Amino acid sequence: MITLKKIDENNYRKVLAIKMNEEQDKFVAPNVVSLAQAWVFYETARPFAIYKDEEVIGFMMLDWNEKEREAGIWRFMIAQEHQNKGYGRKAMEYALNLIRESNKFDCVFLDYVPGNDSGKHLYESLGFKETGEIDDGEIVMKLDLCSKL
Repeated sequence: MITLKKIDENNYRKVLAIKMNEEQDKFVAPNVVSLAQAWVFYETARPFAIYKDEEVIGFMMLDWNEKEREAGIWRFMIAQEHQNKGYGRKAMEYALNLIRESNKFDCVFLDYVPGNDSGKHLYESLGFKETGEIDDGEIVMKLDLCSKL
């Protein structure tokens, strides 16, 4: 079963040890940078380890902006050895359900680096649509939570 658990003293080293292949490294910041950003932006950043049963297989960080009623998927990665098994989709579905169930948000944003076609296809299949915006060279996508799926 795929779940998300908060990063803590028991799992942060496993998250830092996650490796991506060389091609994918250009699509996501190193996890040590993400955890530093979570510390700096502690009011809205929500870092999670992605678990398959009891094993850490990935990392996700949400941007939890209740004031603006917007959530964001700030970081998302599945370890190289666990890719192409459907775990990424399950982790995204879990996160989106967490966001929906909070009843605090109207939409979810995320960005992807041009060339990350597998990420783009995953996000589109979950209902995200490109907004036409580019943020720091990344393509912005939005999922409207107010419309019926």
